[in-house]
Amino acid sequence: MTVISVIVGSVRQGRLAEKPARWILDHLKQRDSVDARLLDLMDYPMPFFDAAYPPAMPGRPAYEHEVVQRWTQAIAASDGFVIVTPEYNHGPSAVLKNALDWVYPEWNRKAVTFVGYGGVGGARAVEQLREIAVELQLAPTRSAVHLPAAALYAHFQGQDITPHLAALDDAANQTIDDLLWWSETLKAARSR
Repeated sequence: MTVISVIVGSVRQGRLAEKPARWILDHLKQRDSVDARLLDLMDYPMPFFDAAYPPAMPGRPAYEHEVVQRWTQAIAASDGFVIVTPEYNHGPSAVLKNALDWVYPEWNRKAVTFVGYGGVGGARAVEQLREIAVELQLAPTRSAVHLPAAALYAHFQGQDITPHLAALDDAANQTIDDLLWWSETLKAARSR
C-alpha cells in the first residue's frame, strides 16, 4: 500500500480547507493501492519553529515538543502528500509553512501535489510551496488542482461548494494519477 497523506493547510475559523481536503481524500480512498490519511494542522498545534538546530542538521537532538514528534511520525509514515493550501497575500498560510519547517529528513524523496484556493485558485501559494518542496527534497508534481474563486465566494456566503468541487473531478483524478506514479516510483527507489 502507498500511504498518501492529505494535509489541511489552514486552521482559520470558518476555513474552507477542510472541504476540498475531504473531497480529495475521498478520491484517494477510491484507489485500490492507497492508504489515504488526513493530517489536519488543527490536530498538530505546533509552536512556531524555535529549535536550536535546524531539522536538516545531522545528529541534531530529538524534537522536544510532543506535537512535533507526532507530526514527524505522521510525515515519516507517508509515501506522498496532497497539500491543501489557502493563499494569503500571494503565499501559503504561516501555519502550513511552519509545519513544513519543523521536519526535514522525513519529507525527503517523496512526492507532493497541491489543491489551492484563494486568489487565482491559490496558484501563487502553490508556486511558493513547490519551491519550498524542492528544498525539502520533495518531488512536486506539475499538475495540481485550483479551486475557482466562485467556490471561495460560495463558501463565505454559506453555500454548498460541492458543485464547484465536482466540476474538478477530472483534474483531481489526473493529479492523483501523477502523484501516485511519482509516489510509487520514489517508494521503490527509497527501498533499494
